[in-house]
Amino acid sequence: MTHPLRIALAGLGNVGAGVVKLLDANADLIARRAGRPIEIVAVSARDRTRDRGIDLARFAWVDDAASLAARDDVDVVVELVGGSDGPALTLARRTLAADKAFVTANKAMLAHHGLELAEAAEAKGVALKYEAAVAGGIPVIKGLREGAAANRIHHVYGVLNGTCNYILTTMEAESRDFTEVLGEAQRLGYAEADPSFDIDGVDAAHKLSILASLAFGARIDFGAVAITGIRHVIAADIAEAGALGYRIRLVGLGEASAKGLFQRVHPCLVPIDHPLAHVTGSLNAIVAEGDFVGRLLFQGRGAGEGPTASAVVADLIDIARGATGPAFAMPVAELAAMPAAP
Repeated sequence: MTHPLRIALAGLGNVGAGVVKLLDANADLIARRAGRPIEIVAVSARDRTRDRGIDLARFAWVDDAASLAARDDVDVVVELVGGSDGPALTLARRTLAADKAFVTANKAMLAHHGLELAEAAEAKGVALKYEAAVAGGIPVIKGLREGAAANRIHHVYGVLNGTCNYILTTMEAESRDFTEVLGEAQRLGYAEADPSFDIDGVDAAHKLSILASLAFGARIDFGAVAITGIRHVIAADIAEAGALGYRIRLVGLGEASAKGLFQRVHPCLVPIDHPLAHVTGSLNAIVAEGDFVGRLLFQGRGAGEGPTASAVVADLIDIARGATGPAFAMPVAELAAMPAAP
């Protein structure tokens, strides 16, 4: 094997700690699949004293995450800080400017700044990878960018937010009200103390804008996504939908046509015999329909320490193998600027 791929890790929350645990637990297997070892050399987080259940003493600790990009002993920077701007964006820009590969789970940053970052990565000939940004451990980014690359995708749609799906399917199964189930989701850790990004559909819209770019060869246009969340869905809506042979799911839908790019996130009536009607709990599922491959269904755990860490490390394995390629399946200059469809 050749020299190790050296990693700097910014952010040591559940996912960051999960990446450390996964690289430790499967080190030999990962090295064999990557063709060389993958090793963390430096880390950064807000709280140095917090007990994360992992040994951090073996890594260099850096207080200023942005300075990770300038380290000579780092080949790849992994960003798990979050936020569309601020420290995460600064780190991304500095990493790519320093000719280093960048891996992120940050869908908000990609939805707002993805094209800029992709252009910077192309200019430097380095990788920008983000499998963990959409649907956690489900390999939908790789599936669309590589597995379905020969197809013209007609539609992409799915259940993209586990918090909303947990709330809706619990209301459905137990005939309970939205507010009560939301409170339970917060106690269980499925929902944040401020759940607005989830329940108002913004998180799903971030993910949809990324999927639409990959699926249709379009420039990301998050601002054109029409968004309606689940805040006003009541138990009576779910009961009536069931009586008519439907289930309610928060669905992100994307379609490219002669009219332009259609992107919408809203609660949908899903026929009981459709695969999305059977996606329950905190699971995610994405459907892509191609002209030659037909219907593809990607389903699994869309969040959490293990699945998201799995996606991050999968990106690292790709980089260790030498995979770069355009972040959005084709060079940014080739992405179409599609008008928003009615």
